[in-house]
Amino acid sequence: MSDPLPTRIVAIRHGETAWNVDARIQGHLDIPLNDTGRRQAARLARALVDEGLHALYSSDLSRARQTAQAVAELTGLPVHAVPGLRERAFGHFEGRTFREIETQWPEQAQRWRQRDPEFRPQGGESLAGFYRRVVTQAEALARAHPGQTIALVAHGGVLDCLYRAATRIDLRAPRTWELANASVNRLLYTREGFTLVGWADTQHLQDMALDESLEGPRAR
Repeated sequence: MSDPLPTRIVAIRHGETAWNVDARIQGHLDIPLNDTGRRQAARLARALVDEGLHALYSSDLSRARQTAQAVAELTGLPVHAVPGLRERAFGHFEGRTFREIETQWPEQAQRWRQRDPEFRPQGGESLAGFYRRVVTQAEALARAHPGQTIALVAHGGVLDCLYRAATRIDLRAPRTWELANASVNRLLYTREGFTLVGWADTQHLQDMALDESLEGPRAR
């Protein structure tokens, strides 16, 4: 029996939110896109309109769903919301900045910075558990579309897991790759797992300042 055809994956991080700007932990909190994020999503949609997507999947959190909806409006594809593509649950860290976490829970912050795979913030997920969730979910979606191209609209942590799965980089290794808002990241899935094709493509977001100047002053 021949191997199934590979699945092409376009993995996308959601557009910018106000909490991204503030370096505030979002986790499972449902934070919407800000004005910049909505413009990024529109640019992203135009960049993917001729991609030949067969299916469009998204985390069920608003910031990802809003980004995916922009793509849906131009491609005509429905958005399938998938809770398994959610960001890592950070429990009592959620809603706080990195500095606040370091001040209030210095020992926990250190374990987090050191990427301890078994560290679990109160009410949250361990890094190891999060990785298993994301990779298992992404593999299931990829296996459902052999020979096709699918989009996964998710979060920075989700994309980090997919990058590590594709490059076989250990969870403890420091991150040296970008996880830009509204970036396009390409992978291939075969029975051997994920392979990296291209990463952190933000060409479609160039000259966004020009868009804003053409719109004129906006209410703040």
